[in-house]
Amino acid sequence: MSNPFFKNTGPHDINHLLTLIDLTNQKFPNEKISDIKDLSTSQNGEISFFHSKKYNELAKITKASYCLTTENLKSILPITCKPIITNKVLLNTAQITKIFYPDSLTDNFDNTAEDIIKTEHKDKVKFGNNVLIGKNVKIGSNCLIGHNSIIEKNVSIGDNCTIGSNVIIRNSLIKNNVHILDGCVIGKKGFGFFPDKNLNFRYPQIGVVIIEDNVEIGCGSTIDRGSISNTIIGKNTYLDNQIHVAHNVKIGENCIIAGQVGFAGSSTLGNNVMIGGQAGISGHLKIGNNVQIGGGSGVIKDIPDNSKVMGYPSKDIKNFIKENK
Repeated sequence: MSNPFFKNTGPHDINHLLTLIDLTNQKFPNEKISDIKDLSTSQNGEISFFHSKKYNELAKITKASYCLTTENLKSILPITCKPIITNKVLLNTAQITKIFYPDSLTDNFDNTAEDIIKTEHKDKVKFGNNVLIGKNVKIGSNCLIGHNSIIEKNVSIGDNCTIGSNVIIRNSLIKNNVHILDGCVIGKKGFGFFPDKNLNFRYPQIGVVIIEDNVEIGCGSTIDRGSISNTIIGKNTYLDNQIHVAHNVKIGENCIIAGQVGFAGSSTLGNNVMIGGQAGISGHLKIGNNVQIGGGSGVIKDIPDNSKVMGYPSKDIKNFIKENK
């Protein structure tokens, strides 16, 4: 899928890219690179990155032509993928992403947005006061948008959706029968930085938010767009009020998540997961199917399918109960 929200400045010559980020100790045949993507979605003629053994299985089958990685991990890549060795994989990935997508670092307001009364949507959508709609927005049938909400350029909203009041949606693809309640912010840039010689380098955020069918997002919730991959909320999932979903998080189908739960970046939830209020999920974790996490828990490691956990750090609920009698 081409990115509808950020302009790609590519293709770029691979050696020129490496020169721009001060990786000049490796030379490759002159070849044009069209994009930067994650291991699972990259294709021939694109560059990816591989920084942790947690992603070994994806690295083995990546279709990327080049991959930023470390000396210790390079042997895991397929022979069709040329390793670019660096001890700053994530920083260099961010630098190359910025070259391809220079406008992804900012979240300036959409200056194409105008009063819905002046757009083609005025006769198709029920809407409140002061609703702004950006250029090339698509809205399905039987939708409602509340007071003071902003739908920014290129956003797509399916059929039978309700958008509450004081909602901002950008960089998002929303399917059918989705209900986003008052005060939500969907698709803003995520919180990603790299300290480098006392300078915080912000990680570009070029992904989107995808909200599948029959999802409800509670009041005051925030869902950040992905950095390179996408942030995804699966079908039939319900999020309570004041939930934060960070960049690249993927929540499965039929999940129930109570208020004030926070997800750090790049964690993945399976299907049929239930999470109690004020739980925290650390980054880059895998939560299995049919997992139940008690309220106030702190999850700092992967959880296998069909587990019930509680506490900080979270542990099997039977052990938690024994220790807290």
